[in-house]
Amino acid sequence: MSQTGAHLAALNLLSSSALLASLGALGVFLVLFAETGLLIGFFLPGDSLLFTAGLLCTSSSSHKAHLSLPVVLLAAIAGALLGAQTGYFIGRAGGRPLLDRSRSPALRKGADRGEEILKRYGYGKAIVLGRFIPVVRTVLNPLVGALRVPVRTFTIWQVVGGVIWATGLTLAGYALGSTISGIDNYLLPVIAVIVIMSFIPIVIELRRTRAAAKPGTGADPGPASKAARDRGYHDDQRGR
Repeated sequence: MSQTGAHLAALNLLSSSALLASLGALGVFLVLFAETGLLIGFFLPGDSLLFTAGLLCTSSSSHKAHLSLPVVLLAAIAGALLGAQTGYFIGRAGGRPLLDRSRSPALRKGADRGEEILKRYGYGKAIVLGRFIPVVRTVLNPLVGALRVPVRTFTIWQVVGGVIWATGLTLAGYALGSTISGIDNYLLPVIAVIVIMSFIPIVIELRRTRAAAKPGTGADPGPASKAARDRGYHDDQRGR
């Protein structure tokens, strides 16, 4: 095996700093493409990778992987958008059985959460919000494709969500790195905070679901309201 092949084989895919040190902006593109386009990429560290990449773009960074902000932004946007579009077409071709055949509990839970978000918010909001929820952003794109959402509708909203997510987290890391000198020396605790924050939307949704399931809370809207909600969910597909 060549030195390059051995180096890639030993690469820690769960370490944002290791990925960036080895692959630079290319690593950003590959991870985001796999996480948002391929079901096998659900475990990849998209949020922390974007934030760390932003940190390493600052002039004060002393890390060996010093990156260019414009290049990282282009790689992040390209990976996020191309990955989502690929996931959509995989779902459109393979249908829901593609997700049902998965043996991963995380993917199955993500698919269930994706369906709940679609029913609650409609296609546009769900596609945008799904970008910010780990695992959900992996399964939502093929799920939407399996539901035969129009290509134009999906493309518009996934571009909006992808650009906001990719640039927002990268620029947040860049802003922090520009404000606090030497912050890259504390990458591990910073990444830990980002990972914890990325799960906040899941915790909020779980709390809402449990509250709605409690009897006597008045959260059940009744058959008429449920029917109206379902009509709005399907009408959104035709109207967009």
